[in-house]
Order: sequence, then structure tokens, then C-alpha cells
Amino acid sequence: MDFTYDDEQQALREAVRGLLATAYADHDARRRTVADEPGFDRALWGRLAEMGVLGLPFAEEHGGVGAGPVEIGIVCQELGRVLAPEPYLASVVHAGGLVAALGSPEQKADLLGRLSAGEVVLAAAVTSPGGRWASRADGVRASVSGDAWTLDGVADPVVAGGSADVLVVAAELPDEGGTGVFVVDAADVERTGYAAADLTRAASVRFAGSVATPLGAPGRDLAPSIATISDLTRIMGANQSLGVMQSQVRATTDYLKSRKQFGVTLNTFQALTFRAADMYVSLELAHSMVDWATMTIAGGDREVVAEAADRVGLEVSRAGRHIGQEAIQLHGGIGMTAEYAVGVGTAHLEVLDQWLGNAPHHLSRLAGRVTDHELVEALA
Repeated sequence: MDFTYDDEQQALREAVRGLLATAYADHDARRRTVADEPGFDRALWGRLAEMGVLGLPFAEEHGGVGAGPVEIGIVCQELGRVLAPEPYLASVVHAGGLVAALGSPEQKADLLGRLSAGEVVLAAAVTSPGGRWASRADGVRASVSGDAWTLDGVADPVVAGGSADVLVVAAELPDEGGTGVFVVDAADVERTGYAAADLTRAASVRFAGSVATPLGAPGRDLAPSIATISDLTRIMGANQSLGVMQSQVRATTDYLKSRKQFGVTLNTFQALTFRAADMYVSLELAHSMVDWATMTIAGGDREVVAEAADRVGLEVSRAGRHIGQEAIQLHGGIGMTAEYAVGVGTAHLEVLDQWLGNAPHHLSRLAGRVTDHELVEALA
């Protein structure tokens, strides 16, 4: 299997990398950006739109580019490489993915067209307090009177929810009808924004009779579709984590080659180079899993994508914990400071882990798919 990028994919990577290198030339630039609301650079968001990056996943008739999963993964990797706080994963991949999968043609043309142009920020409100990683809503309830729908309840955390213009909300349908998805004007809800551990933004969103428009045909149980879009987001989140880990391994090896102790550079000490080598092994294992999982998306099989999301999520979660902790320890005290990218990168890996699913969660889901226990016992 050929994992190398073709000329167009290579050009995309270089273009995105060049743009992000200008905006985040060093870690201080990122620190200045996240210090103020909305927690990301709206001017850079606009330039990403001009480049066509915000419209990559969407069909051309809806204002997008119609690119494939590999191209979207390239963008996520580059964003992770510089710890860019722009809500691409939350707004374009997750919320935009829900609209693209479930919306009517008119909704797709409107919302995805404006998102691709950088005119709006979308956010997916699909998580209830205490109900992480579930595809069925239990924190927000939908009510209908005639043709008018309203929502009540709380969604939290909503990544990029504080700066979003439009919310894509999962809500419990009346009469045990399952889980529906609705579009809500963010001005019609109460939002309490906060900073995550990596200083990116999320919000607690309270709905109190908020006017809502069903995404697509009303009254459908969309929990399976929500689960599929969440799995796609997990795979793209793994791409973003890969970009973070690549930067951490590079920064750590550079530090070992330049930092001196007892008159010699740290890479002189064999025990430290062994630990750096172990980081590289974890990185390459994660890289292979990310490439494989990204390629499974093109097949379109929901069950295959779900299993790939859990397999790559498990590997990336374990690799991220290993690489992040070793990067901090091999840097010493400086690795823990907010002024240095290594510690913030580890925090970002943890935020992605807790948002999209940690290792025990993915392992539990994989174990739940084992049905031939006699075969497992025989192999044991």
C-alpha cells in the first residue's frame, strides 16, 4: 500500500504549512492569540477560507472543494504541528460533517457555503454533562407544537461553542422518538465560555425554549448518523494528534542535541537516547495507524470506519500519553511551563483525548465487538 502523498496533496501540505508558519512563527504568537477572545485568529480563519481549506470536505455544489479524507487529514496534521487553536476539527469536520450528512439541499447550500467562505463558525452541541462519547442525546430535549420546534436543556462541553454563530444540536425527540439534530441560532441561547487545559475554547450552552430547525427531515432518529460523524471526527482528531506528536519528538531530539550537562550534550547519555528512540517508535506506530484509518474512510462502510476510529483512537491515545510525558521529562522543568510548546502540546493531546475518546473508552468498544469468544480463548 502506497502511503506517499501525490503532487496535489504535497502542494496542499506546503501551502497550509506556509500559511500557519506565518501566523504562528513561534509559540509566543500562539500564546498571544489564545489570551484573548475568541481564542483563535479570525483573520487566519478568513485566509484559510480564501485558500479553500474550510471547504475541503464539502461538495462543490455546496460551496466546497470535494476533497477526500487524506487531504482533510493533511490539514489537521499541519494544524496540530503548530498547535493552531483555530476550530477546524470542531467546526468544519464535526459540525460541518453533520450538516453535510443530514441537512436538506437548501441547508447544505446555505450553512456549508457560508462556512466554506469563512462567514460563520459552526459548533456541534452533541455532548451532555456527564454523558461523554454517546451518540444519543439525554441533556437536551426537543418539543414540537405544530411545525415549530424548541429545545430545552444543557449541552457541555461544546467545543468552539462560545464563538459559534450557528449550533448543530443533538436533542432527544418527543415520545421516545430517538435523537434528532437541529440547527439553532447561537444568539438564541445562553452560553458560558471557558478555556480548556490547552487554552482552546469550549462552552456550556443552555437552551430554554430556543427556536430550532430540524436538520433535514424532522422526526428521524439520527443517532447512528451522529455516531458515524463522531467516528470520522475521531480519525481526523488522530491526524491532528499526530501533528502534535511529530513536533514533540522533533523538539525533544533537538533539545537533547543542544542542551549541555557536565560539559557534553544530553544525547551523549545513552539512557536518554534510548528514551528518545522509544518515543520515535511510538510515533511511527501511531503514524501507520493514522494513515490506515484515514484511508478506510474512502470505503464508506460505517462499521469499518467505527472499528478504525477505535483502533486508531486507542493507539494515538497511548502514544500521545507516552510521547507527551517523555517530552516533558526529557526537557526538565522548562517542559512544564506555559511559555514552552512541549507542555502545551501535551495538554492539547489530553484535551483531544477527553473530547473524542480516551484509551479505555476505545478499548471497551473494541472488546464489545468480540463475538467469537471460543476463538479468543483458543488463541490465549
